[in-house]
Amino acid sequence: MTPPEYVPAHLMLHHQKKVTVSSKASKKFHGNLYRVEGIFPESTCKLSDFLYKPENRVTWDKSLKVYNMVDKIDSDTFICHTITQSFAMGSISPRDFIDLVYFKRFQGNMNVISSRSVDFPAYPPSSNYIRGYNHACGYVCSPLQENPAHSKLVMFVQTDMRGKLSPSITEATMPSNLISFILNAKDGIKTYKAASGHGRHHGGHSSFLKKK
Repeated sequence: MTPPEYVPAHLMLHHQKKVTVSSKASKKFHGNLYRVEGIFPESTCKLSDFLYKPENRVTWDKSLKVYNMVDKIDSDTFICHTITQSFAMGSISPRDFIDLVYFKRFQGNMNVISSRSVDFPAYPPSSNYIRGYNHACGYVCSPLQENPAHSKLVMFVQTDMRGKLSPSITEATMPSNLISFILNAKDGIKTYKAASGHGRHHGGHSSFLKKK
């Protein structure tokens, strides 16, 4: 499972605080595939490790109110249940998602975290939330060419919010939400480093999964 191929023929939507958001029509559903780029003053290993860990996600990702690992498949793969906050001043009600998340390392110190929605009988759709669907999404973390101690994060998102929702509302809201995600992640990793002892990380992305 790898992030979707992204052809450069896209529409630039926002360039704010060194975060770039662009989009093109998704081939998977009647919506957009978004591409987000940001630079982090962290090594690729530390950044991907931080993004992969579920246990502290809601402490920094302000778009979510629940992010739980509900099934561990192996040290590189798990299934998570997420519940979003409402968006657009309540115009978009909270959604929940069941996603398969997979971590893979590539040559050149590039790490990829892929995800997509799956059916999981233990967590059927609930009447409390509209069940959204994430088509192939992911994070690509790679060393910044001009400064390998820093990383470039490229994020691909193609989320079908479902429900009775005008596509124009989603399209108007998504770019600013994606910029906020990058900025929140930057703040979150700073806090995480401080709390873990001035940046001392445990080796390996899957250390948290080994604790049963």
